[in-house]
Amino acid sequence: MQRYFIPAEQFFEDYVLIAGDDAHHLARVMRAEEGDRVIVSDGLAREALVEIREIAKDRVRAEIVERLPMDREPNVEVWIAQSLPKGDKMETVIQKATEIGAARFVPFVSERTVVQLDAKKEGKRVERWQKIAKEAAEQAHRNRVPAVDSPCDWKALLALAQEMDAAWICYEKESGSQLKPALRKLLSGESGEGARKKIMLIVGPEGGFSETEVAKAEAAGCLPVSLGKRILRTETAAMVGLTCILYETGEMGGD
Repeated sequence: MQRYFIPAEQFFEDYVLIAGDDAHHLARVMRAEEGDRVIVSDGLAREALVEIREIAKDRVRAEIVERLPMDREPNVEVWIAQSLPKGDKMETVIQKATEIGAARFVPFVSERTVVQLDAKKEGKRVERWQKIAKEAAEQAHRNRVPAVDSPCDWKALLALAQEMDAAWICYEKESGSQLKPALRKLLSGESGEGARKKIMLIVGPEGGFSETEVAKAEAAGCLPVSLGKRILRTETAAMVGLTCILYETGEMGGD
């Protein structure tokens, strides 16, 4: 069944309004008719099965049939901090990690990042990334759409990392710390029972992190971790790390 995220102000007591691109998609692409049912969510606290009552040029009015539970989000909040990769790889990271269950994306520029930021294009780029996250969240039947931040520098990222319950930097030269024991240690902490932990997974560019960057990250409280013996592409590392975290927390059949 089709799912759409709509602004909270379009979600009323007995009905909802679907407007803009979503209304166009319903009417023109899906060729919806009165009586068809879809699922809508405000991405915050309300989700419902609705039945279409009116299809206009720029909006669709639908009656609420049943309120639905908001129970599809992971029990840990994982932020993906991704050094800007070349080409359209960032779009791939956002799309696939949203499907898997990422809560937020923090693009950043590090020492070996090849991509050059263009301030004039940044707004449109972030807007496109956010649209990709929305579409992926709808496809995966998420309750919420992950936020996509504007790109930041290394210093700003480390400041943000200090606000998390844990921040792990994927470092291919790290042989001592593994992701699994780091996660289990975090979840077994004094405040772990019943608390929704916030974890940041930091992934470097195609050329990896410099030793200086890793040292600064450790000084800021980040823990370098390995994702195994094989060297992963930058767009693969985030998806592998995120999947491992959600598996270990029971979101994908783990214990």
